[in-house]
Amino acid sequence: MSDDDFELYDLRVEVVAPPGGAVYCGAKPGDHFELRGEMLHLPPGQGFSIYSLGALLPLLAAKQRPTHPNDWMTTDAEVACPDPNCTTRFRIKRVEKRRFSHAATTAVKLP
Repeated sequence: MSDDDFELYDLRVEVVAPPGGAVYCGAKPGDHFELRGEMLHLPPGQGFSIYSLGALLPLLAAKQRPTHPNDWMTTDAEVACPDPNCTTRFRIKRVEKRRFSHAATTAVKLP
């Protein structure tokens, strides 16, 4: 690693739901997206609810960062759909680490 490198995890967020469970967010089990760096990637032809995404966004940046093995951010992986009547869960999986350069991601100089 160079002096300005840092690493983030790529993430895969997949829809899981109990068989026969009520789904109101438009998701289907197996639907997913990937977060690579700051870029969100959806498979062609698949959508994702902005309300569900809104529930996930605050956690994604934290889940991308390396954490202590005992930190709940390391171990907890499922987020409930924001609709309290929907049985859908969103499973966040760390896929692989990607290396970034500070200078390539911001105009702010390191001290």
